[in-house]
Amino acid sequence: MSQIDEIRMQVMWNRLISVVEEQALTLLRTAFSTSVREAGDLSAGIFDPQGRMLAQAVTGTPGHVNTMAEAVLHFIAEIPREETFEGDTYVTNDPWKGTGHLHDITMVSPSFLDGTLIGYFACTAHVVDVGGRGFGADGKSVYEEGIQIPVMKFAERGEVNKDLLKILRANVREPDQVIGDFYSLAACNDVGHKRLVEMLREVGFPNLDQIGNFIFSHTHAAVMERLAALPKGIWSNEMMTDGYDDQIKLAARVTIADDNVSIDFSGSSPVSRWGINVPMIYSKAYASYAIKCVVAPDIPNNSASLAAFTVTSPTNILNAERPAPVSLRHVIGHMVPDLVLGALAKAMPGRILAEGAASLWNVHFSVRPASGQGGRRAEVLMFNSGGMGARPGLDGLSATAFPSGVHTMPIEATEHTGPIVIWRKELRPDSGGDGKYRGGLGQIIEIAPAEGHEFEFSAMFDRVETSPRGRDGGKPGSPGSVTLDDGTKLRPKGWQHVPAGRRLILNLPGGGGFGDPAERSAEARAADIVKGYVTRNT
Repeated sequence: MSQIDEIRMQVMWNRLISVVEEQALTLLRTAFSTSVREAGDLSAGIFDPQGRMLAQAVTGTPGHVNTMAEAVLHFIAEIPREETFEGDTYVTNDPWKGTGHLHDITMVSPSFLDGTLIGYFACTAHVVDVGGRGFGADGKSVYEEGIQIPVMKFAERGEVNKDLLKILRANVREPDQVIGDFYSLAACNDVGHKRLVEMLREVGFPNLDQIGNFIFSHTHAAVMERLAALPKGIWSNEMMTDGYDDQIKLAARVTIADDNVSIDFSGSSPVSRWGINVPMIYSKAYASYAIKCVVAPDIPNNSASLAAFTVTSPTNILNAERPAPVSLRHVIGHMVPDLVLGALAKAMPGRILAEGAASLWNVHFSVRPASGQGGRRAEVLMFNSGGMGARPGLDGLSATAFPSGVHTMPIEATEHTGPIVIWRKELRPDSGGDGKYRGGLGQIIEIAPAEGHEFEFSAMFDRVETSPRGRDGGKPGSPGSVTLDDGTKLRPKGWQHVPAGRRLILNLPGGGGFGDPAERSAEARAADIVKGYVTRNT
């Protein structure tokens, strides 16, 4: 290939990423659920006819993107080519064939050019409700956690499956929001298809074969080059997390070879009877993300980059099989990067950030009028983040969603969705672990039902009993806590009640510190006090 052809193909690769980015932005602009519209809890991507991911949108989360890379293969396996038509859209929320729990809807649409199948567009988004017990850890099996949608057609030849919509409407608490999000997902894929056809017609390509070969060959070569520079060997790490009734252990063994990095989760705790289990597709997604953050953070994510990482596990909490309850798979799944990075820190000392809050502090409110009063019912979902671990050479980021990457949800948007009031949302002083580089701060959030209302809320929290650990001599971050404003201590997981007139207070954990605290500069410590990150009594 000549240098001019190389440049031309690189431009087309960049344009393909722009196509899927517009695909994702369509979902952001049209979504009904605040978790998608405000927090960006979604993914979008384009795949070749064999189901290999060519490009992903920058907008989105690793848990959605990397699971979607495998999910599309399940769609292709279940819907044969002879039943694939122009104008089709396929859907599932199967946790083991999608993104790990029922609340995520994955849609896949075939893309045709002049009557020939040239690829697929796929997208995923979290919806506010799927029925059942609601978004929480209390279910004892996946059958209690909501409606299950097998891989099926949402639309055939452009005609929407009205029977599916009737079933959805009868099984969810917020049917308008949920069905609205289904249409947003379908529109997202449709926009991607239109932009792709425009691009291919402009450059005169009949399909994606040439650009696909270019993407995969260059990605593979780049990843192999990075792997060659890594130390070779086997390193292990263990981590304790809060669990539900009892703490659970997560274990990982990372093997770096010449052309592959493999992760094994043997030794992790067994499957839980509560909904904190993680299907393998989700554990694999975040394990691969952790490795890629270290090995090839600047190489675009696609099937060729993911192919260099293999993940295995016996049946346990990180490889839960059907029908295990998995509603809160993200709480433990978001711990996987810190688990894997802890092993890599032994292979590459001084180069890996400290542990952070990791899992999102999501909270789902089911709001209703207080007894004997008129008012409004609503389901409200709020995403919150603790602090990141300190990095080699830099303090940790405060109130930042790592590894999920979702955005902070504006208070105004959350309050608009239902009768709740957020009285306080601010950084939590002294929560970041001390070190040469300080861990990021958590948050303090104070929430109450609006006047005349009460709510049940689903707690989905971790790092309450177990603190984020520091690295290379850094101190741990502060653990979190869940209380009422009268001091009543609440559980970090499970559905609980907040009566009218009371406030829920969440103290989110801070990130661990990096390096010996004695080496933190006097200027940095003075700045901590001026900014209010650290109190003078600390």
